[in-house]
Amino acid sequence: MSTLRTASPVHSAAHSAAHSPVLFADLFAAEWIKLRSLRSTFWAAAFTALFVIGSALVTALTDHSQQLIVLHDAFPPTGYLTLMLAAGSVGAITAVSEYSSGLIRTTTVAVPDRGSVVLAKAAVLAAAWTVLGTVIAAASFGLSQTALNGWHPSFPITHPHALQALVATALLGPVCALIGLGLGVLIRHSGATMATTTFTLLMLPPIFSSSTRWSADVRNAMPQTAWNRLVQDWDPSPTDTFHLIATVTGSWVTYAAWPLIAVALAVLTVRRRDV
Repeated sequence: MSTLRTASPVHSAAHSAAHSPVLFADLFAAEWIKLRSLRSTFWAAAFTALFVIGSALVTALTDHSQQLIVLHDAFPPTGYLTLMLAAGSVGAITAVSEYSSGLIRTTTVAVPDRGSVVLAKAAVLAAAWTVLGTVIAAASFGLSQTALNGWHPSFPITHPHALQALVATALLGPVCALIGLGLGVLIRHSGATMATTTFTLLMLPPIFSSSTRWSADVRNAMPQTAWNRLVQDWDPSPTDTFHLIATVTGSWVTYAAWPLIAVALAVLTVRRRDV
């Protein structure tokens, strides 16, 4: 009887601990540890930052003798297409690495609510890439502005087009990272996820032309097209084929819709899937 009386409180405490709710802050901290523990995360972030900022500086120095506007030099497509690929890949790796290593089974045992795990991953990715994207965008704009100083009219950060381009560029990383995360959860295979992410973010938009309405609508609904439109420093005139050109409002909607849909589908999928 004494043995039973001694074991009962211990069993009760263990049972209570096993069923105690997990705070979202704990999940966020755990996912942050996972993200920063991946060596690929650091190298991807460092390489992306150096390449994108360097491409902005090189473009500004190359184009200083031409009548180009500083916003085009601050946010060159070559650099930011690389950022899209890096962010999407890191987002995908965040999901598929757990499936390939088998860690997902340990995670689901510790946290039965798989939807919360995906949301924590999404929150960590969004926060990390927003910070990195802001640093990259600000550095690209500042260095290109400095390089072109004295050659072309300056664009202060308070200029509507400059601020719009800066915000859109800073948010490009988290948008692509969350898309990669969603695809990673849905596909769960490293090679297939990387290929699908690359195709969706970089290769799919150029397939659709702006010559016809339906094709232009599909093209305008892509994150890459939305970013291109938001960093432009002009507005179409009434004589232009405006209905075939992405609008600023539509581009912001595209920015919001893609990551929200990707994360929502990921949450629904993991809640219906066994593992």
